[in-house]
Amino acid sequence: MKSAFFKSLPVLCGYVFLGIAFGILLEQAGYNALWAFFISLFVYAGSFQFVLVPLLASGASLVTAAVTALFVNSRHIFYGLSFLKFFRAMGKRFPYMVFSLTDETYSVLCSCREEENTGEWFLIALFNHCYWIAGSVIGAVAGQLIPFDFTGIDFSMTALFAVILLNQILDAKRDTRLCALGGLLSGVVCLLLFGPDRFLLPALLLAVCCTGAISRVGAPVSKTSVVPAKKNALEEKEETHR
Repeated sequence: MKSAFFKSLPVLCGYVFLGIAFGILLEQAGYNALWAFFISLFVYAGSFQFVLVPLLASGASLVTAAVTALFVNSRHIFYGLSFLKFFRAMGKRFPYMVFSLTDETYSVLCSCREEENTGEWFLIALFNHCYWIAGSVIGAVAGQLIPFDFTGIDFSMTALFAVILLNQILDAKRDTRLCALGGLLSGVVCLLLFGPDRFLLPALLLAVCCTGAISRVGAPVSKTSVVPAKKNALEEKEETHR
């Protein structure tokens, strides 16, 4: 448990402030701390929760919210595929691990993937979930007690993603940095082609293709075993006479 807590500390620092930002925005939209608690408990999708605030304020239907959630969180499909084998081996914890695999949790699990300590993975996911809930409730309460201008506070989610990516790039090898560059270029190209509302899925698909191509090119070439050629009958006769 101690090891899982220390590994989740970077997420604690980010999630508390992000959760506070979400709670403040939710309270400004007219929803109290109880709403912040249950939304963070059952929805638990940081980027979508920020999108959910204006949807709730505008009285959007459940269908609209569901479709929006599908598009905003579709990237999690790619996250889950890389851990599916490990999560299935976790028994009753499998549904929760799938539910709690956020961007930041995925990043932490990737850093300790070689250990394959699924018990620790569960605690990391649980701790991160608790950090987010706590931050959301604190933010909703603070929004009621502290009046100030909240303009730009929703950018905190984007800032956290940028910091996590930067730390991974600095500690990564050359091929991983090339993959990150491919992902960045994929996002820029798809943003220009499809616009800000439709670029996410094409960018993810293009980034996956770039990553696969870079991994294939950078993979070491396996040494092929050299099988000696069979001697022909004439050479065998000459050796016999000798």
